[in-house]
Amino acid sequence: MDINTIRAIERPRRPADVTHWRPGLAWLSGGTWLFSEPQPNLDTLLDLRAFDWPSLAVTADGLEIAATARIRELDRFVPPPEWVAGPLLSLCCRALLMSFKVANEASVGGNICMSLPAGAMISLTVALEGTYTLWPRDGKERTLPALGFVTGNHANVLAPGELLRSIHLPASALARNFAFRRSSLVHQGRSATLVVGTSRRGTDLLLTITAATPRPLQLRFDHMPDAATLRRAIDAAVEQDGFFDDVNGAPAYRRHLTYHFAEEIRAELAALESRA
Repeated sequence: MDINTIRAIERPRRPADVTHWRPGLAWLSGGTWLFSEPQPNLDTLLDLRAFDWPSLAVTADGLEIAATARIRELDRFVPPPEWVAGPLLSLCCRALLMSFKVANEASVGGNICMSLPAGAMISLTVALEGTYTLWPRDGKERTLPALGFVTGNHANVLAPGELLRSIHLPASALARNFAFRRSSLVHQGRSATLVVGTSRRGTDLLLTITAATPRPLQLRFDHMPDAATLRRAIDAAVEQDGFFDDVNGAPAYRRHLTYHFAEEIRAELAALESRA
């Protein structure tokens, strides 16, 4: 849509070119949310494409994803064969409610910074034990685990003007086995519950719960738990009123599916140990 409050789109070549931050400024990446509704508090957009960051880079340590990488680029990425969890990249890209036109413009970092419960790039990066590199306005780079970035529905740790620069997915996490479950109320609708488990051949379990809760939750077990232990851990991690409530799913629905998917994932990954 046209946003009649925007007076300028600037294209700085580096963050330092933005010498001061003020109300009315916003970073522009894909812009698929910015241009989807009125932005009465904004008058200037700062286009991140001018920074020309390489979208994806495979290293010995894992995968580096620029915040400006398009979701379609990640969806089409072919991971090295030793990255057993590589298919999770595409599964999460396709878990998003978006048309092909939006997928070609929406950015990985934009989805993360929107910090919606159903943000599948959040699900992906938390499940694969990612870390985020942030560029504060004072120029002192900081990193933090993906799990600690989102603090609630549409809320995160970013300070005014701070940038999400990149996401690192470690090779050790990409080499783990995985299981993926997702539900939505309608075909290709917004996720109501999205649960991912990863494991070293069924010997341990890292379970990530997203979409069903306002922020990601993660349960780590050094040994594969039994069904009762897993259920008790979910009970302890999610308060009675801790499941998200909106038009995409009632809390009771999300709670039921979280338990159901978690047990399916546990059983699927536990079976790997017997086949090792």
